[in-house]
Amino acid sequence: MKKTNAADKPRRFPLIRKILLVILALILIVVIVIAIFSAKNVKAMDKAVDAALSAISQEYTLTPEDPENYKEIKVYNVFKFDVQQYSVEGVGNLSVMKVNMGFMQMATIILTPIEKNLPLVSADYMYQFGKRTSYLEFYDCVPELKDEAYQSLLSDLSAVKEKYSELEDTTPTPAWYDSLKTVGFYKIGKAKDDPTLDQMLCDGFETVLSASKELPTLNEEEMSAKRKLCKEYSDGLISNGGISTDVFKEQLGEDTTRDFFDKVLFGTEHYGN
Repeated sequence: MKKTNAADKPRRFPLIRKILLVILALILIVVIVIAIFSAKNVKAMDKAVDAALSAISQEYTLTPEDPENYKEIKVYNVFKFDVQQYSVEGVGNLSVMKVNMGFMQMATIILTPIEKNLPLVSADYMYQFGKRTSYLEFYDCVPELKDEAYQSLLSDLSAVKEKYSELEDTTPTPAWYDSLKTVGFYKIGKAKDDPTLDQMLCDGFETVLSASKELPTLNEEEMSAKRKLCKEYSDGLISNGGISTDVFKEQLGEDTTRDFFDKVLFGTEHYGN
């Protein structure tokens, strides 16, 4: 057995030091790359949200509401969800939720119509370095599915979807609420596609709210039925699961998550029992 010469040990230290320096340099490069993309994507995300809010405010008056304890929601003591809430005059509740996780940024916009026979609208825009994943979904949370005006709106939404057929499609993960989805836009792209994806988001909301102006306001009984359907959907997310919902349940607990959904994210609590 060959004996190790004690004089050889000091020679190893420079090599180990070089290896550690290379590792640290690589880590630093990764951190810098993430920081650069994160800053760019936050700007892109904010631009998309601002464009959507501007498009909505052109159709209806938006009144900011106070999310109170849910203005900032921390998860895993690291990530922070920034939450905004609005009331859309004569329509219902609007919520905006944004999070920057460093390697990914995400914005969620949910329109929960209670006063009109309109679909619930949910948009999720995700930014991962130079990649974009954009979901724009419309849910049949309405008491009158066969209403002629409602069916006409769905046809208009399908036309909007066709307008953006040049964007690459992606397939969402199957979920329990698929039967409620009436129209869905599922697109992937790159940073260069941001203007088109932003316009798709605006067109979706504008189509719904423009049609809303031609619809009568629901009476109390109809509004109660509409609210019930929207609450069944939000409750279903809690009981059956959803990506963001599961995170909130784990971090906040089921009762607090339900309170957040009812008061802010979907806002059904503000429209009676």
